[in-house]
Amino acid sequence: MIIETFRQALQNVWSNKLRTFLTMLGIIIGVMAVIVIVGLGNGMTQSMRDSFSALGTNALSIQVWGYGSRTASVEDVYKIADKNKELISAVSPQIDFSNNTPKVGTTTYRYGTSVYGVDEHYAEMKNYTLAQGRGLQYMDIKDNKQVCIIGDYLNRAAYGGNAVGQTIKLGAYKFRIVGVLNAKVTDKNMQQGSDDDCIYLPYTTAMRLSNQSSAKNFVAIMKDESRANEAKAAVESGLYDLLKSDNAYYIYSASEWLEEMNEMINMVIIILTGIASISLLVGGIGIMNIMLVSVTERTREIGIRKALGAKERTILAQFVVEAATTSALGGALGIALGYAVSMAANKVLPMFMSDTAITVSPSFNSIVVAFGISVGIGVLFGYLPARRAARLNPIEALRYD
Repeated sequence: MIIETFRQALQNVWSNKLRTFLTMLGIIIGVMAVIVIVGLGNGMTQSMRDSFSALGTNALSIQVWGYGSRTASVEDVYKIADKNKELISAVSPQIDFSNNTPKVGTTTYRYGTSVYGVDEHYAEMKNYTLAQGRGLQYMDIKDNKQVCIIGDYLNRAAYGGNAVGQTIKLGAYKFRIVGVLNAKVTDKNMQQGSDDDCIYLPYTTAMRLSNQSSAKNFVAIMKDESRANEAKAAVESGLYDLLKSDNAYYIYSASEWLEEMNEMINMVIIILTGIASISLLVGGIGIMNIMLVSVTERTREIGIRKALGAKERTILAQFVVEAATTSALGGALGIALGYAVSMAANKVLPMFMSDTAITVSPSFNSIVVAFGISVGIGVLFGYLPARRAARLNPIEALRYD
C-alpha cells in the first residue's frame, strides 16, 4: 500500500517536470543557503579557534597600571604566580618594543614583526623550540644584555638561514642574535606577520632602553584551561592585595575571548539561517499552492476513486506523499547544490582572503536538519490541499468539468 502510494506520487510529480521544478525552487535555494551559511559559520569558528590556539587559549594576559604610588614589580607578579602553582605554570613580562623598527643592513622590516622584551622562560611558555643557537638566559636578563632571539621568517628573509652571531638594529640600538626559533607556520609564504615573524630580547633591556621603571604587561600560562576563571580570580586577588584597588590592573584570557567570539558568530549564523529559512517558507507556500491546483485539476479522478471505494485516508495519504516527495526531491537537490557552492567557495575565498584561512565546512547535522525541515514543510503545507481532496463529495466531483 505504502509502496504503491509512493510510486503513484512519483508518477504524478514526474508527469509535470517543469511545474515540479519551479515548485521545488524555493526549497532548493533554502536548503542550499542553510547548508552554506552553517558551513561558513563552522569555517569561521574553526579559523577563530586556530588563531586563538596560536596565541594560546591557556594564556592569561595581565596589565598592571598601579594605583597612586603603589606598583607591582616583576618579582611581585612572580610571587603571585608561585603562590598559585596549582593554577599557574609560568609567567613572564611582555614589554612591547615594536616601535623600534627592525633593520638589517639597509633593509627595514616595518610590517608585522613583533618585538617584545621577555624573560628566559617565555619561548618555552609559547611552545617555541630552538632551531639554532641558544635561548635567552638568566644572565642576559640580570645584566641587561643587548642580545635577542628571532623567528624563522627573519632568519630566512634577512640572513639566508645563518642569523646566529649576526647583529640586528632595533631603532637606534644594535642587538646580537644568539638563537633562532623553529618555524610554527609550515607555509613559508604565510610567515610574514605570523608567530614566525618575531624578535625577543631581555625584558630588562627593553625596559632600560624604553625608559620604563616597571613592567606593565605580563603573560601567564594556566595549567588547566578549564579552570581559567579560578586562575584569573587568583591573580586578581593577589594584585588587589598588593595594590588595594580594582582599577589598578586588568586581566583577560584568550579562552574568554574565544568564547565571546564564538557566541557572536553563532548569533550571526542563527540570524542568517533564519533569513535563509524564509526561502523554505516560500517554497512551502509554493507547494501548497501547486497542490491546490493539482486537487482542482484531478477532481474527477478523485471522484472516480472515491466512487470505487477509496477511503478518505487513502486520498489524504496520496496527496501528502506527493507534497512530501516534491519537497524531499527539492531538499536533495538543495544539498547537492549546497555542497557544490561550498566547494566552489573554498577555491574562491583564498583568492580574496589570502591572509585568513576560512573554509566553508558543511556539517552532517546541518544537512540532516535542512533535509528534515524540507520534508516537514512538504507534509505541513501539503496537508491542507490533501485534506480538501479527501473530503470532496464523490457525486459533486464526478460532475466537475
